[in-house]
Amino acid sequence: MPIELVNVGIAVRDLEATIAFFTDLGLTVLGRDTVSGEWADTAVGLDGNHARIAVLQTPDGHGQVELFEYIHPDAIETEPTLPNHIGMHRVAFAVDDIDAALEIAARHGCHPLRGVANYQDVYKLTYLRGPSGILVMLAQDLTKS
Repeated sequence: MPIELVNVGIAVRDLEATIAFFTDLGLTVLGRDTVSGEWADTAVGLDGNHARIAVLQTPDGHGQVELFEYIHPDAIETEPTLPNHIGMHRVAFAVDDIDAALEIAARHGCHPLRGVANYQDVYKLTYLRGPSGILVMLAQDLTKS
């Protein structure tokens, strides 16, 4: 049976701020919608499910992120996950220039958790805390420089 990753879904507290963060990094908005109704309740498993959503795509056309801002039921704040927590971990992006990407992230108040690492002169990479506490990994392939 063939299988294909369609997107990564992330619940956020502020849809517009999160869209701004990801579009500044280079993703584009494919579409927006508001979802609700019996089909949404059934698919997601929440009664009265009602959310504003946006689908963003990476410049290469392969990766997508689907963002959800819940209208009902109320969004539940949780502690931001740490890299060693079980469950949804992070979303990762390859970038041509990690320093430029970090300057963009900083304009949104997002900074590396600890710093930028060099992995065997192959990658420069870092984790940062994005909007709504999302863990975002940025990696620059140094072999392409």
